[in-house]
Amino acid sequence: MKTRDEETVPQNEQTESGVSRRDFLKISSIAVATPMVIGPTVVKVAGEEVKVWGPGAMPVTLNVNGKPLTANLEPRVTLLDALRNHFDLTGAKKVCDRAECGACTVLMDGRTVYACSVLAVDAQNHKLETVESLTAGDHLHPVQQAFVDHDAQQCGFCTPGFVVAAKALVDKYPNPTPEQITHELSGNFCRCGTYAGIRRAMGERKGA
Repeated sequence: MKTRDEETVPQNEQTESGVSRRDFLKISSIAVATPMVIGPTVVKVAGEEVKVWGPGAMPVTLNVNGKPLTANLEPRVTLLDALRNHFDLTGAKKVCDRAECGACTVLMDGRTVYACSVLAVDAQNHKLETVESLTAGDHLHPVQQAFVDHDAQQCGFCTPGFVVAAKALVDKYPNPTPEQITHELSGNFCRCGTYAGIRRAMGERKGA
């Protein structure tokens, strides 16, 4: 039995593109049944070639703490989710998940980034450092030790992000001024209000 559309519109009627409705349905069914090819599709946007990945999972290799880590990830997976859910690196915390609190801060090529706002596929070919890289065996990084000595943490959710940002701070300014401390750590938020302890910890670094 034909449907109303089939009765009123001939199946071999051609569209404006010159493809009949019957052929269009055949092409569509083949496209749906064919698996997606892994790899980027290059499209032109505003005259420039742009790589488009997905939608299926693809091999993603990240350089994390000096080691190559590979997993099959969908292009929509963030760097934070890749680190926590696929590589078991849970130091970076998932708190706001909207690039506001800084709890997921990691270093990318030596600069602080919010891991929740970076796609894992875009983090390839970059040097990534997480808070796990700072500890050498049982020895804490000087910044970590300063946080302990000055009680610069409370609940701990924001601490890894603050420590990573503080490490980037002292790498950039070995003897930071109060203004530099405020500016460089302004992207991290502590709900417990331990800013005084953090300032003392960073002030100690001035004499290091």
